[in-house]
Amino acid sequence: MAEQLTPLAAGQHVSVHVPATSANLGPGFDSLGLALTLHDTLSLETFDDGRLAFDVRGEGAEDVPQDASHLCVRAFDSFLASVGFARVGLSVTAENAIPHGRGLGSSAAAIVSGILAANALLPEDAQRSARELFEFAAAMEGHPDNVAPALYGGLAISWSQEGAFRTVTFAPDASVIPIVAIPQFTLSTELARGMLPAQVPHKDAAANSGRTALLIHAVREAPELLLPATEDLLHQHYRAPAMEASAELVRTLRAAEIAAVVSGAGPTVLALTVGAEQAARAEKIMAGTAAADDAGNAASGLWRVLRLNVDADGAKVEVHRRK
Repeated sequence: MAEQLTPLAAGQHVSVHVPATSANLGPGFDSLGLALTLHDTLSLETFDDGRLAFDVRGEGAEDVPQDASHLCVRAFDSFLASVGFARVGLSVTAENAIPHGRGLGSSAAAIVSGILAANALLPEDAQRSARELFEFAAAMEGHPDNVAPALYGGLAISWSQEGAFRTVTFAPDASVIPIVAIPQFTLSTELARGMLPAQVPHKDAAANSGRTALLIHAVREAPELLLPATEDLLHQHYRAPAMEASAELVRTLRAAEIAAVVSGAGPTVLALTVGAEQAARAEKIMAGTAAADDAGNAASGLWRVLRLNVDADGAKVEVHRRK
């Protein structure tokens, strides 16, 4: 006999603000992730009449499903069921700024927002700890590198241990300024992962291990070492044929001594610049690769260039309960 689920109380309203994330940062494949100041906001209101209503705005508004298969709703429902609850009616308002299919953690943001919203609407004695929420989100996403910084902010180092995911976070040096070049084209994570070989040479794995260790030091204390620290031998060159423009932009930036990598599975390019002067140089190079329109607007070409900051706080939840 199926377990009887407790209906979630009606008349509640919650909003969750979740940052974009950039995973890998070059050599830190499936283990490093950085929270960025580009955010999605999910607002949910509970009802007792069984309705499921949507108002989706911004990135992906015309493409995402507006039914129970919406990723935020799936995460919401899955988490509730895991703790013995179920929704009855729900109004969903999603204001999306994170581009979909670009390697900026849009799926992790959706999963995190759905889970945090569900947890916040539970009775207090049924709510789960931050660690339990992280583990549930990482398991649903399949890997923790985007989920961890989305939840906690900063730069996250994540790993698996005894069948569970773990993470630690820290704030990068204040001089580090992330710049992203977001292309018009997309690339699915599944396709990008499918291009990776089953095995890599031992020397490449050893070199990557050294670069990852150096990257942690560089981001925290020695940003002048970010260029060598972001060199990768495990994944980027294998994926390059699927995003030749991204690979070329990474090469151009690195030739200019700017630490550039593919963001997550791509195709967005992330530059970890040091100081305002290098940030401006990176922006100029990125914008120079875009095809300008008749008004000379480079951002309307292949790339949309954004200067961001590191989001130090991670996801934020605000609950409003009607009296």
